[in-house]
Amino acid sequence: MKTIVYVDGYNLFYGCLKHTPFKWLDLYKLFVEQIIRVQDPALEVIQVKFFTADIKAKVASNGQLASQAQQSYHRALEARYPEKIEIIKGYYSLEKAKLPIYINPPDKSQGVDVWKLEEKETDVNIALTAYRDVVKGNAEHIVFVSNDTDIFPALQAIREDYDGNVHIGVIIPVRQHENARPANAKLSNYADWTRKYITTKELESSQLPNTIPTKKKPIKKPEYW
Repeated sequence: MKTIVYVDGYNLFYGCLKHTPFKWLDLYKLFVEQIIRVQDPALEVIQVKFFTADIKAKVASNGQLASQAQQSYHRALEARYPEKIEIIKGYYSLEKAKLPIYINPPDKSQGVDVWKLEEKETDVNIALTAYRDVVKGNAEHIVFVSNDTDIFPALQAIREDYDGNVHIGVIIPVRQHENARPANAKLSNYADWTRKYITTKELESSQLPNTIPTKKKPIKKPEYW
């Protein structure tokens, strides 16, 4: 079956990669070779679509270094898998907001001014891209790497409109440990199969080479990663 994988970069980072040495992650090796083909070697994975957004250096812990590291990572993925990985970007919105102080019960009159950082368009991009791929006949098997309820309507629509013609898989991007966030039942209910975690061993064995050759200057793994 022709298979396309849709990776929610935000979910993946906060579920598996933050505060780990595994950020230089080979998405194709992890999801295709370590997980999907282990389950069914006959599947033809034609593309991995990576949904992300450029971080804002002024609010990142490592400032401009973080932005440069992210851009190096994106270029490394595209250079290593020019036909297999597509990066689809939303954006981060940084706006002033007034939020209630953490008291119980909440009191709207007790608030504090904050900078509110939100990732925009990722969920919509995943939903629309997956549905269009199905409509166009690009895939017979679609795999979502996410634990986000916001993509539930897309799974529901695909199941209702193409039941029997399209297989749906869900990989929950959390590391395997006792305090891991549970798999989203709403997503699993509309999936043919669910992988509820990613192991540390799988992450460790799915790292890009430290140096990626290109036609120009090679791309190197960021030092602080």
